[in-house]
Amino acid sequence: MSTLKMSEFRANLLAAIETAQSESVTVMRGRKPAAVLVSPDRYEELMNALEEREDIAAVDAALAEGGEPILWDQVMRDLGWTA
Repeated sequence: MSTLKMSEFRANLLAAIETAQSESVTVMRGRKPAAVLVSPDRYEELMNALEEREDIAAVDAALAEGGEPILWDQVMRDLGWTA
Protein backbone atom coordinates (compact mmCIF):
# COMPACT_ATOMS: atom_id res chain seq x y z
CA MET A 1 0.00 0.00 0.00
CA SER A 2 1.31 3.44 -0.95
CA THR A 3 0.68 6.62 0.99
CA LEU A 4 0.81 10.10 -0.49
CA LYS A 5 0.34 13.54 1.01
CA MET A 6 -2.44 15.50 -0.69
CA SER A 7 0.10 17.79 -2.36
CA GLU A 8 2.03 14.77 -3.70
CA PHE A 9 -1.20 13.25 -4.97
CA ARG A 10 -2.16 16.43 -6.83
CA ALA A 11 1.32 16.75 -8.35
CA ASN A 12 1.47 13.07 -9.37
CA LEU A 13 -2.13 12.13 -10.20
CA LEU A 14 -1.28 9.95 -13.21
CA ALA A 15 1.43 8.10 -11.29
CA ALA A 16 -0.98 7.53 -8.40
CA ILE A 17 -3.58 6.08 -10.77
CA GLU A 18 -0.96 3.79 -12.28
CA THR A 19 0.17 2.64 -8.82
CA ALA A 20 -3.45 1.94 -7.86
CA GLN A 21 -3.62 -0.70 -10.59
CA SER A 22 -1.42 -2.96 -8.45
CA GLU A 23 -1.82 -1.64 -4.90
CA SER A 24 -4.03 0.74 -2.98
CA VAL A 25 -2.96 4.36 -2.61
CA THR A 26 -3.95 6.23 0.55
CA VAL A 27 -4.13 10.00 0.19
CA MET A 28 -3.43 11.82 3.44
CA ARG A 29 -4.77 15.23 4.47
CA GLY A 30 -2.50 16.17 7.33
CA ARG A 31 -2.32 13.10 9.55
CA LYS A 32 -5.68 11.65 8.51
CA PRO A 33 -6.53 9.52 5.49
CA ALA A 34 -8.69 11.53 3.07
CA ALA A 35 -9.19 8.93 0.33
CA VAL A 36 -8.07 5.54 -0.91
CA LEU A 37 -7.50 4.95 -4.60
CA VAL A 38 -7.94 1.39 -5.92
CA SER A 39 -8.24 -0.16 -9.36
CA PRO A 40 -11.70 -0.84 -10.82
CA ASP A 41 -11.07 -4.60 -10.54
CA ARG A 42 -10.15 -4.32 -6.85
CA TYR A 43 -13.16 -2.08 -6.22
CA GLU A 44 -15.43 -4.70 -7.81
CA GLU A 45 -13.87 -7.43 -5.64
CA LEU A 46 -14.45 -5.38 -2.51
CA MET A 47 -18.06 -4.60 -3.43
CA ASN A 48 -18.76 -8.27 -4.16
CA ALA A 49 -17.25 -9.30 -0.82
CA LEU A 50 -19.34 -6.68 0.99
CA GLU A 51 -22.51 -7.84 -0.75
CA GLU A 52 -21.73 -11.45 0.18
CA ARG A 53 -21.32 -10.47 3.84
CA GLU A 54 -24.61 -8.56 3.76
CA ASP A 55 -26.36 -11.58 2.23
CA ILE A 56 -24.96 -13.87 4.92
CA ALA A 57 -26.10 -11.45 7.64
CA ALA A 58 -29.59 -11.34 6.12
CA VAL A 59 -29.81 -15.15 6.05
CA ASP A 60 -28.57 -15.36 9.64
CA ALA A 61 -31.18 -12.80 10.72
CA ALA A 62 -33.95 -14.70 8.92
CA LEU A 63 -32.89 -17.98 10.53
CA ALA A 64 -32.80 -16.33 13.95
CA GLU A 65 -36.47 -15.36 13.55
CA GLY A 66 -37.39 -19.02 13.59
CA GLY A 67 -40.58 -20.30 12.03
CA GLU A 68 -41.15 -23.05 9.55
CA PRO A 69 -38.78 -23.28 6.61
CA ILE A 70 -40.29 -23.06 3.13
CA LEU A 71 -39.22 -25.69 0.64
CA TRP A 72 -37.50 -24.38 -2.50
CA ASP A 73 -40.05 -26.15 -4.72
CA GLN A 74 -42.82 -24.24 -2.92
CA VAL A 75 -41.02 -20.93 -3.43
CA MET A 76 -40.68 -21.69 -7.15
CA ARG A 77 -44.39 -22.52 -7.42
CA ASP A 78 -45.37 -19.39 -5.45
CA LEU A 79 -43.34 -17.27 -7.88
CA GLY A 80 -44.92 -19.02 -10.87
CA TRP A 81 -41.57 -20.30 -12.09
CA THR A 82 -42.70 -23.95 -12.23
CA ALA A 83 -45.96 -25.73 -12.75
